[in-house]
Amino acid sequence: MRPRFAPIVVTAAFFLIVPLLRAADVQWPASLGSWTVGPAQPKNSSDANNSNLRQGFMQEAGLKEIEVRAYNNGGKKARLTLYTFKDSSGAYEAFNVLSIHVFKAEPGSIPFARTIYKSNRVLDIASDSTVEPELVDDAAKWVQSISDGVSAPPIASYLPEQHRVLGSDRYALGPVGFGLAAEVDHAKSSILKDVVGFGSHAEAIFANYKNGKDEATLLLIDYPTPQLAELHLRHLQRALADAKLTDSSLERKGSLLSIVLSPTSQEYAKKLRGSVNYETQVTWNEAAQTATDPPILSTVAKIFIATGVLMVVTVVIGIAFGGVRIITKRLFPGKVFDRKDRIEVLQLGLSGKPIDPSDMY
Repeated sequence: MRPRFAPIVVTAAFFLIVPLLRAADVQWPASLGSWTVGPAQPKNSSDANNSNLRQGFMQEAGLKEIEVRAYNNGGKKARLTLYTFKDSSGAYEAFNVLSIHVFKAEPGSIPFARTIYKSNRVLDIASDSTVEPELVDDAAKWVQSISDGVSAPPIASYLPEQHRVLGSDRYALGPVGFGLAAEVDHAKSSILKDVVGFGSHAEAIFANYKNGKDEATLLLIDYPTPQLAELHLRHLQRALADAKLTDSSLERKGSLLSIVLSPTSQEYAKKLRGSVNYETQVTWNEAAQTATDPPILSTVAKIFIATGVLMVVTVVIGIAFGGVRIITKRLFPGKVFDRKDRIEVLQLGLSGKPIDPSDMY
């Protein structure tokens, strides 16, 4: 019996060991521009500050692995932290938060900081001095080469491009990310995080817009179904009223909710909402009468004609079949049809007279 269990044991060991070795698959480049790689550093050394908040956020985003490397260029040093997430959505959420450096030890104390997002990978670059563009470019190409190639979540493409403040978009997969995103530029809207409905797999994204004197914050929330969007619409309306954001407007389009927070005018809010890149399509299963359908009288006439043709064909085939049989019997009696040697009749033997098969014809 042991040889039978050997393949099972080997397969189980493979699936257990491979995930543990997956972290070692990432090969850091020996150089990025004129910067050379140093030894690996402790993974969690950058998490000393805001550890509870950071841990909760990273868990929400689906963090799988953190790797840290130091790169040197003469007397200059740069610290590169690579975050690997389970999917591109979690990585995009982390990128939005890390790019505003809310987890830095002392905001403004780092001369150079840059965050790169590629699919399920996020690379955070921090240096105590200026960094050449070659390092950033080479780092972006390297991160792209080791990512899974999945694009950003679709909701990011719904935001209008025109008049959007550069770098103001903030994506959230859960209440922790939503709270962080809201507190940066939209402190009043942070109260909405408990009624958005992230338990229903909702996604949210903020962005600031400014056009001359007109400005507003656009919040988009996407749900799996229009029914869930309608349900949470009512909760959000109450929350906006409780937060005294009465100047904000909320509308639903399909499974997408759009909220314009604190607009300078309702006209600008309407214009901003109308520029959202989101369209819905409804497909009816019920057949519909169209102008190209033929008239009912024409359809009935065609049915009668087809029935008549079928009857004529049936009569012709019947006559042909019977006629061939009769002619053959007349020309070749007892040779093709009704041959005595091919006909068998069961007899009960009640009388002594044998049955002649020819009597049946």
